[in-house]
Amino acid sequence: MEIHVQRDLNPRPQSPTQPNSICSPHIFTPISPSHSSRPPLYPSSILIILLRRNIMSGSSESRYIRLEVISGKNLQVPSGRIPAGIYVSINVDSRRRWKSAISVLSSNESVAWGDTLTLPSNASPALSIEIRASYELGRMLGSGEVIGKLQMSWDELLDHGDHPFDLSFPAVRGVQPFITLKVAVLHAWDNQNGALFDALVDCEIARDADADHAQLASYMKSENISDLNDAIEHFHLVLNQCPVGHPDRATALTNLAWARLQGYIRNDVQDIDTTTSLFRDALALRPQHHPDHPLSLYNLTEALAWRHIRKSTAADICEAAQLYHELLPLCPEGTYLRSIAAGENGIDDVIVGCNNLPTDASDEGIHLRRVVLELCPLGHRLRPRTLDELARAVRTRFDQHGSIDDLDTSIQLRREAVSLCPEGDADRDGYLNNLAFSLVSRFTHQGNTNDLDEAISLYEAALHLRPVGHEYRDFSLDNLGGALAYRFNKRSDIEDITRAISLYREALMLRPPGHSGRTITLHNLAHALQNRYDKSQVREDPNEAIDRYRESLRLKRLDHPRRHVTLFNLSSALCSRFTETQKNEDVEEAIALCQESLAALSSLHPDRFFSYMRLQEAYLSRYRILHDPADLSLAVENSRLASRHSTQGLPERIVRSFNWTVAAEQHGHGSALEAYSTFFELLDAHLATRSSATSRREAAAAFHVARTLPADAASCAIRCDNLPHAVELVEQGRGQQWSLASRLRTPVESLESANPALAHNYLELSKLVSSAAQSSATITDRAAADRAAMEYRKLTRQWEAAVAEIRDLPVFSRFLLPPLYADLQAAARQGPVIILIASQYSCSAIIVPTSGDPHHVPLPSVTLADLTNLKDRVGRAIRHASTLGPKVPRNDLIVLLRTVWDELMLPIVNVLQHNLKLKYCRIWLCPTAAFTSIPLHAAHPFRTNSDGSREQCLEDLYICSYTPTLSVLVRSRQTMKKRVTPSFVTIGQGQPGAGKGRALMAVDSELELVHKLVPATAKHTTMSGDAATRAGALEALQENTWVHLACHGKQDPKQPYNSHFVMKDEDLTLLDIMERDVPHAEFAFLSACHTAVGDEETPDEVIHLAAGLQFSGFKSVIGTLWQVDDSVAKHVVKAFYEKMFPDLKDGGVMDCTKAAWALNRATHAVKTTVPLEQRMVFVHIGV
Repeated sequence: MEIHVQRDLNPRPQSPTQPNSICSPHIFTPISPSHSSRPPLYPSSILIILLRRNIMSGSSESRYIRLEVISGKNLQVPSGRIPAGIYVSINVDSRRRWKSAISVLSSNESVAWGDTLTLPSNASPALSIEIRASYELGRMLGSGEVIGKLQMSWDELLDHGDHPFDLSFPAVRGVQPFITLKVAVLHAWDNQNGALFDALVDCEIARDADADHAQLASYMKSENISDLNDAIEHFHLVLNQCPVGHPDRATALTNLAWARLQGYIRNDVQDIDTTTSLFRDALALRPQHHPDHPLSLYNLTEALAWRHIRKSTAADICEAAQLYHELLPLCPEGTYLRSIAAGENGIDDVIVGCNNLPTDASDEGIHLRRVVLELCPLGHRLRPRTLDELARAVRTRFDQHGSIDDLDTSIQLRREAVSLCPEGDADRDGYLNNLAFSLVSRFTHQGNTNDLDEAISLYEAALHLRPVGHEYRDFSLDNLGGALAYRFNKRSDIEDITRAISLYREALMLRPPGHSGRTITLHNLAHALQNRYDKSQVREDPNEAIDRYRESLRLKRLDHPRRHVTLFNLSSALCSRFTETQKNEDVEEAIALCQESLAALSSLHPDRFFSYMRLQEAYLSRYRILHDPADLSLAVENSRLASRHSTQGLPERIVRSFNWTVAAEQHGHGSALEAYSTFFELLDAHLATRSSATSRREAAAAFHVARTLPADAASCAIRCDNLPHAVELVEQGRGQQWSLASRLRTPVESLESANPALAHNYLELSKLVSSAAQSSATITDRAAADRAAMEYRKLTRQWEAAVAEIRDLPVFSRFLLPPLYADLQAAARQGPVIILIASQYSCSAIIVPTSGDPHHVPLPSVTLADLTNLKDRVGRAIRHASTLGPKVPRNDLIVLLRTVWDELMLPIVNVLQHNLKLKYCRIWLCPTAAFTSIPLHAAHPFRTNSDGSREQCLEDLYICSYTPTLSVLVRSRQTMKKRVTPSFVTIGQGQPGAGKGRALMAVDSELELVHKLVPATAKHTTMSGDAATRAGALEALQENTWVHLACHGKQDPKQPYNSHFVMKDEDLTLLDIMERDVPHAEFAFLSACHTAVGDEETPDEVIHLAAGLQFSGFKSVIGTLWQVDDSVAKHVVKAFYEKMFPDLKDGGVMDCTKAAWALNRATHAVKTTVPLEQRMVFVHIGV
């Protein structure tokens, strides 16, 4: 369960002293356009205005006084309202005044003006100086609100000399405002650029507005409600004098609304709706680019925020957030409006209000959360909580719709929230918990155990921060228990489930009857007990589990959002008890509960999958007892619905489709082939979500129980007398790693001719996806890996869209789809392909001929257990033979190879010879499962005929090659259309260095031998010793079409992509080779150990070094099945190249398709000099 991190207390005060609750008057006296349009925070321009007097032209006393208004500080507005700007007014007499520019108030309550007034010395002896707040940057209605006012004489000013001085005014709200002035006497002045003072026009509407500002300021100070009523009444009268279309209407609306808002805040006005409407009308009259648009936005946010506080209207706080999102970019840093809007009593109130809203997983709700997050930049105190709330919303949308992008986004957001709450932060435990919760969700959706392990670590850390007595300890206990239960299901470690049950019991004690969380813990404890019973058969568990489920269900309302989960889990527990007791009422109730859970869920809800799954279990349980065919049909239909429920995670659906295959096979249901096809499609889609080859292999290995499915599917199709489909299924299920990787390298020549634009788009996206996959392989940071995975999936979706567009073209309707039999038969163009199928249901072979239907070769005397035993015995015999002297007979190995001949290959040879009439020709072996570890090419009767002649073995009769899949063979042949001038490189490393294996003393002589045998017409280079580095070898593989490699080869059985050739510095790994795309490469001879043997965990994926070279572009590869003795290998190498290049001295063509024949002849040629196991070790793969 996610924890709602402790909510921030709403800091907005509801007292009359709220500091940012301010009102706004407007200017009556016209202002020079240069002033009214002055942008905020640019106060440096100087205004010079001359008061013209009748000065006697002959006077000797002509002099002038210049007064410079420099700046002001501590400028607080008596009413507390936010001003649009501040200006200084100097009244020289009753008819005229001078006004400075209206400058924007800064965040430290200061203003810079720099404006200048120049007067003749015989002007009025006294003057009045006022500081005023303007509530408009544009046209003013009235003179605004007085901040301070002083009466003084010119002599008093002149006493300060010509240095700047401060002029203080009476205190406002406890702070004394002052302005900085400078006075100078001038004896001459060029006044031709002077300007007149503004006339003080006696206007009733302006006088009323100014009086209302004063009245409202009085109310704000005294809280005398009669002052408020008078202010509202007179502001209303002013509004009545500003009808629709009047230039001051927006100002009048704002003044009235602000007065009403101050009364509402102090509970002296009850109606907030009218106030909000007035602000909204004013904003409509001040659209974007209006100088007063920002302040009108702020005013409306204030009204909405207060209405939300009093009425809890979610729409108001949501709209306020949207308005702040528009407002903040319009408020320059350092301005007073920005400091208030972005402060605790401004935007923070709105953020807190939004964070406290219920989770809304709709697109609109998530958009709002993103807007709120943008209001919390890095460093903002509310950013962690806001990140978490957005994460909660997108994770909830994942629950509803199953989009993995939402889950990834949730994890990414929560990682940032945790990073912003270091050790010691009071909220860290909640953010740790919530990140772990999202990781567990992704584990259940994608099956990556790294997510589960990280989640458990995070839950442990959160529990540590919640000791006994902590108010949220029960949450941590419950959540950690759930993660441990998941790990128990994955790894079957009894300690995990035992601890999970203990944690649940402790949590249940902290959630006594009446506690809101008790129903959740009851359900989770029941689920853990049920899981333990399923694997450990603790007798007391089923009944306690059912009792706990029932209690949990009683506590859940009918509209509880998780009630359906308890329904289908209780159903499962009842099914388990039914299989033990066979009490029909249990299974009947189980079915009814599942149907009820389905009725509560929308058609796309991810949890419908579990309802289907539990229904399938219930019907199948009843079928096994009552044998009613209708129950079996219903079980299969629910398996079908569960497997195809698109909003559930692929791992769950893969497991369900696997169980479907098992049930269909066990009970002979006709849906078995459909189940197999569904499994392969889902596994393919699942592996495609993994960005690296290593992660794809790990994902495939997670379904190790299903590793025999390719052969099982083919066996099923054979039993259904559908051999072409058997070939299609075994091809679809095998070598998926290579199939997925090769999609990005599919030749598109025909597409380029038909639609160049589509071909170009496809190729570019393929490069991007491939590049993203390669870069993600080296990322170790979990957060960075998550981001890379999201980017990979984004590119993959674009790539899939491009593929779908290509498939819309009539000729390309099956572009990159699993190939049909007609497509696969192209692999047999140069000779038949023999697929050997090792299934638990039957073992047999299918021969795909050059043309016509495939041929089935049953192997009735062979079982999967026999093959496994034979494979193990061959391995032991090979290891034993390596300890014998070269002349000692390999009797154990001979006996086993005779078995391979008699039981496996002889029935196939009989069909080749008698049915297909094929004599000495090429054949390709495509083994599955246990067959992959048996040296089929070395099958030998080791008998003599009645006439004394030696009975022929397989390699006497046919030239054998191997192929991982038929598609690989087809692809290799397609890419041979373009050939380039051959170049040959020999790479050898006999002195690998300390810790990298023994020295290979024969390597250098082997390289010299190859150099002599390679035709002189080929460009030939040699790389050995210190030059044979990883980088050098990779470059040589990239630049040459023919390669001979002699060094240590090491197969990694745990992680086959780490299998490698040992170079001088770093190892040359299978991953390194796979990342190279060498379309013109032709042949590679791998004179190294273990280069053509895959791993035992995923044998049908055929992941080994030789296959990697074939994938990178080499069409023909010779590899090894086990350890090579370098002292005798050179004999095979010499014989091979002598057979490979016998006639090229006269300028013949180097042909890689001759490699299989050359190897066949070479092994015959060295029978007397090379031991049996060292002749058998070399195999040919490819064309």
